[in-house]
Amino acid sequence: MRGSAFKDRVEAGRLLGEELVAYARGKKNVIVLGLPRGGLPVAREVAEKIGAPLDVMVVRKLGVPGWEELAMGAIASGGVRVLNHDVMRSLHISEKALEKEVGLEMKELKRRELAYRGHAGAPEVKGRTVLLVDDGIATGSTMRAAVEALRLQGAAAIVVAVPVAAADTCREIESTVDRLVTLMRPEVFGAVGHWYEQFPQVEDEEVREILEQAARPTQAAYAG
Repeated sequence: MRGSAFKDRVEAGRLLGEELVAYARGKKNVIVLGLPRGGLPVAREVAEKIGAPLDVMVVRKLGVPGWEELAMGAIASGGVRVLNHDVMRSLHISEKALEKEVGLEMKELKRRELAYRGHAGAPEVKGRTVLLVDDGIATGSTMRAAVEALRLQGAAAIVVAVPVAAADTCREIESTVDRLVTLMRPEVFGAVGHWYEQFPQVEDEEVREILEQAARPTQAAYAG
């Protein structure tokens, strides 16, 4: 018996997709958006399982200077900014330090958008049901930024779907979305990678390949 909950992101995505089939059945105008980079392999399996189009939602964590793994917030496309004011107050993060980090991460956000989509624009989400997928949620800063961005863009309904998420974070996120779907909600969480037997780094090239493969049937349909 293996110690991890999931073999890899592909297995986790297939299991998550099975949980979402009943919800998506009969709904029109559904789109699956994966959070890069680790969320895309999971989102691909979900999109294939429910027969929905797939795209990417670019979000960047704002790390605390000197403790970059600790999030003080996140940014998303469209100028959305979500801040963890408790962390900022407790660590005495100045406005200058915050703006410096925002500037750095905004450059990376724009670089990733160009790398993943080229000059094509983000998908239209106004009036659509959006399934927002990642490989897991620890603090939830990036996910909250993505949710807020989708609200501002006029999404009709937002469903956050992840294989595993910290129980306390789930309680915070549930009040901000139409539905939260998880396979596991451990009270003691640790890192997302602890719940996977195989958890390799996902590179930009893999994200591009996933998106290109997902777009091919649509392109063929328009060509025909």
